[in-house]
Amino acid sequence: MTTVGRPYLPNRKKLEGYLDQVYESQWLTNNGPLVRELEERLGDYLGVDNLLLVANGTLALEVALRTFGISGEAVSTPFTFVATSAAIRNEGLGVRYADIDPETLNLDPAKVESACGPDTQALVPVHVYGNPCDVEGFDELARRKGLKTVYDAAHALGVNYDGHSVLRWGDAATLSLHATKLFHTGEGGAVVFRRAEDHERARRLINFGLEAVDGSIPDVGMNAKMSEFHAAVGLAMLDDLPAILEHRKAVGEAYERELDDWVSFPAWSKRGTRNGAYAPILLETPSVRDKVKAVLQSEDVIARSYFSPSLDETAAYRAGNFFPESQAKALRTLCLPINTGMDFNDVKKISLCIKRAINQERE
Repeated sequence: MTTVGRPYLPNRKKLEGYLDQVYESQWLTNNGPLVRELEERLGDYLGVDNLLLVANGTLALEVALRTFGISGEAVSTPFTFVATSAAIRNEGLGVRYADIDPETLNLDPAKVESACGPDTQALVPVHVYGNPCDVEGFDELARRKGLKTVYDAAHALGVNYDGHSVLRWGDAATLSLHATKLFHTGEGGAVVFRRAEDHERARRLINFGLEAVDGSIPDVGMNAKMSEFHAAVGLAMLDDLPAILEHRKAVGEAYERELDDWVSFPAWSKRGTRNGAYAPILLETPSVRDKVKAVLQSEDVIARSYFSPSLDETAAYRAGNFFPESQAKALRTLCLPINTGMDFNDVKKISLCIKRAINQERE
């Protein structure tokens, strides 16, 4: 079976070498040496400062929001995985949605400005599929309105914008290091902060708010620490990351060549690089999307309707406003398999299935 996000398993001997270190030190969690090594090496690889590893990507967003002491509401997108809105709600904030740009599928700063209310204190845009948002537009909007910007960059590891990591934008940017991501720690996440003082506060927050020096508790914290076992997976995989990125980008490009004139693709930022995190396509109608998905499944190929439904239409996050672009795109978008286990023959096979399904639906 070919699936969207088959996890990459690092070299076992290399992983065992790191696990041997855990057994020798008997240091399993609480900012252990492997966590610190991975923070330093991953930060160097990405070209960012103030990187903090945490237990998962949802907690990464919660930690960032709590670090800034945000209350009231945050404006975000309904076209994303539910974890984005869940993290905002988990921090006691209201979620206010804005509609997406129909070409990029990212939030549009102009629509976000219209959605801001008197209680809005933060913007939480998402680099959907790793496609960089209009970061300069959001930066200008946040400065003008005095808002914090926390990017959900769960899909954007390894993506550059104007030659530098897109994670440098915003007051903070968060990563998911879940098993299905192109780089992972089995389960994990990270936050990149613009300011060192925010990074220091967040490190205290993820350890119950405890001050490392004297054990005082100046903040209400949480337990969001990454374990040494999870860091071992990331360290064992880190040397493979450049090859993983190149392979996945090549698979994504092959899909675009094979499916050109058959489907549409999100418009990618001209100033941003690609990382092959996802392979999204847009079909002509919801019925064509469903037909393609069913034909692929009959061939043991699992594609996913990321992101459907639009979050504003769900029971938990239903909004009073109407977001036509998000709702329409949620019914037409399909993410195809893309992983390191695939080759170009797989791409051709999947593409032929898609073309057959489209022809059948048109007849």
